[in-house]
Amino acid sequence: MMALRVRAVALPAERERDLYVVGDRLTFEPVASAETVVRSGWAVPGLVDAHCHIGLLPQGFVDSVSVAKDLAMVNRAAGALTIRDAGSPFSYAELDNDPDMPRLLRAGRHIAPPKRYIPRLAVDTTGLQLAATVAEQARAGNGWVKLVGDWIDREAGDLGPTYDRESLTAAVKAAHDAGARITVHTFSEAALPDLLDAGLDCIEHGTGLSTDLLNKMASVGTALVPTMINIETFGDIADKAQQKFPAYADHMRRLRDGFPAVVAAAYEAGVQIFAGTDAGGGIAHGLIGQEIQRLHAAGMSAVDALAAGSWRARDWLGLPGLVEGGLADLVVYDTDPRQDLGVLATPSRIILRGRVIA
Repeated sequence: MMALRVRAVALPAERERDLYVVGDRLTFEPVASAETVVRSGWAVPGLVDAHCHIGLLPQGFVDSVSVAKDLAMVNRAAGALTIRDAGSPFSYAELDNDPDMPRLLRAGRHIAPPKRYIPRLAVDTTGLQLAATVAEQARAGNGWVKLVGDWIDREAGDLGPTYDRESLTAAVKAAHDAGARITVHTFSEAALPDLLDAGLDCIEHGTGLSTDLLNKMASVGTALVPTMINIETFGDIADKAQQKFPAYADHMRRLRDGFPAVVAAAYEAGVQIFAGTDAGGGIAHGLIGQEIQRLHAAGMSAVDALAAGSWRARDWLGLPGLVEGGLADLVVYDTDPRQDLGVLATPSRIILRGRVIA
């Protein structure tokens, strides 16, 4: 088996050293026959897009495994060597162990009440059916389940919760009993108390979060994936809805405008924050570096923003970083990304599953 040698500063450590790639694992023990593929630089554990949909295109639904793989390759080229797919209407489970693919952590399909989400995207599920559907979608994924916790209520003309607390609590138990973690889409303020009391593992977006809820999230370990690139599109959503649903349109603009402060408050409260682009949900693929930069712009330190899209995100998902025996997924940069997150756009070397891919 051919071994590779990487000479670099292996973040988050501070000193330059030799890393050896043997198969799909890393070691610091010298391998005399190793081929040197990096002579200097800064090595980062493979980036993580923690909210991505390779089962979706910005223009619509994916209809073949080959298209899903092509989208994964766009993310891979940006250094995203792990993808948490937060819901897909199209199953591509056969890609889980494809050696060319980023590591995949998948939810099944989105779960939402009838006529309360994007047509054909979610499994239509009432509150009484929720726990059973969660168990079914846990089997369809490989570690995650995705709920829709709020959406526009057309009768009210604004965002509204989708499920009651009792149904949500049963859903969380069903997911955990099936060995999966459960995450939820939420924009509104009103849905969040019941969602957090139900014991969800992660909040996606979270534009309606308040200080008291952030403190609760920090204390119980509920994670936040802010999808800041996605939130910037709220103005377009509001413009399209303005004539028919003016209250909803105004609400969406206010949520957008206040969101950087929400993320800053979450950071100050000690909430676990991870980088996710929402690629596929109207967002182009391959933007993980830009999402990390937006976390920094919102108030996270450059190091913590990078960690949110690399080693801390990997640890959260159960994937080791650049440690003895760790997975051989790394991205190398010519200059220190902690000093300039803009260099995330220009990796000099990418190694995935122990193979040089770029």
